[in-house]
Amino acid sequence: MKINKVELIKTAYDIRSLPSADRKEIAFAGRSNVGKSSFLNALLGIKIAKVSSNPGKTRSINYYLVNNEYYFVDLPGYGFANVSKTEKERWNILMNKYFENRANLTTVFLLIDHRHLPQKLDFTMVEWLKNLNIPFIFLLTKADKLKKKEKVQMYNNIKKSLSIYGEYLYIPISSKTKEGLKDALKTISVVLGENG
Repeated sequence: MKINKVELIKTAYDIRSLPSADRKEIAFAGRSNVGKSSFLNALLGIKIAKVSSNPGKTRSINYYLVNNEYYFVDLPGYGFANVSKTEKERWNILMNKYFENRANLTTVFLLIDHRHLPQKLDFTMVEWLKNLNIPFIFLLTKADKLKKKEKVQMYNNIKKSLSIYGEYLYIPISSKTKEGLKDALKTISVVLGENG
């Protein structure tokens, strides 16, 4: 898949504000410090997602129209500690309604930090998606921060810890070195039913 055009078309804080489900969409989810915005910027080839040193800044659902054909959806990061209980409840309601009501959602790319084993909220997200029968693929971020031997070891450990849910695709990626971006784009092409 070649990305020729990207535009942010909607920033939604409420499920009623989402664009109509008139085209295929894929969503990107992960913990608030997993590097999702950096990854999206690297993938899209444009600095369009806001990157912050303070995790949890993405509190809205951000819709990017890609090639005038598909939606790439940046979901709010989960697991941020420095927000109120009310804010966390609002996030839960927003995410639940999103996952349950987007019939055009093709796949969720779930980002996990390559340096660490999945945490409790990662497992919760996996169970959530499985219960709703939403397909998902794992992206292992910050791969550049590991040495080759560590990378192989952590890859195997992460895969083993999540194997209780079944067999899934894992793609190590790095926003800094661009490692895995081509693989991610190829996978997105397959998910969207593209030939090239």
